Amino acid sequence: MKNHNVKIKSIKHITHDVLQIDTEKPYQFSFIPGQAAHVSIDKKGWENKKRPFTFTSLPQDNDLQFIIKTYTSHNGVTAKLLELKPNDEFILHDVFGTINYKNEGLFIAGGAGITPFISILRYLKSKNEIGDNKLIFANKTKSDIILKNEFSNILGENFINILSEEKAEGYPYGFITEDFLRTYLSDLTGNIYLCGPPAMMDALEKILSNLNIDEKLIVKERF
Repeated sequence: MKNHNVKIKSIKHITHDVLQIDTEKPYQFSFIPGQAAHVSIDKKGWENKKRPFTFTSLPQDNDLQFIIKTYTSHNGVTAKLLELKPNDEFILHDVFGTINYKNEGLFIAGGAGITPFISILRYLKSKNEIGDNKLIFANKTKSDIILKNEFSNILGENFINILSEEKAEGYPYGFITEDFLRTYLSDLTGNIYLCGPPAMMDALEKILSNLNIDEKLIVKERF
């Protein structure tokens, strides 16, 4: 596809290490909720350093939005984002992504793996079709939970958090285990959507295999 330069309209922290960046939207630009684009920064030396950023806005919105976790220790693209200001520009390259909404089910995300699900759940909410979809969101601590209030408003009791490095009242502690997952699965669960770091994805795929979940029901993407 044709590359597009888009100006940044606003940039802000929504957690201690996660940015929300809103940009212009090119004319007739389209994507499906859950998809991402390879994006680079239009500054000398950074134009060809492409990274995958997921669209967290809705397809019908006038602007594009990206919610991005920054990694300052890497001294890479996401660290460079912390230096950007409104009117700086992104270069949008190809649009891609394997996570598309199929049917009602269970979403399981780890950390920044939540980003493909943001646009999907916002879209379902906008259509009043959230149904009985559930979200299990695994993070290290409470301060790492992205859009906690919004997900609570969208999903209510179907928004389940688990923390691996902080023991907090009202939050399950540890990693997602077979017993933990079994609590939220039933014969009527439908599709299972997975997105997270490789170690988490490997563990979840093994658990789902042990639970005899049909692979055809699993929609997944690693980051």
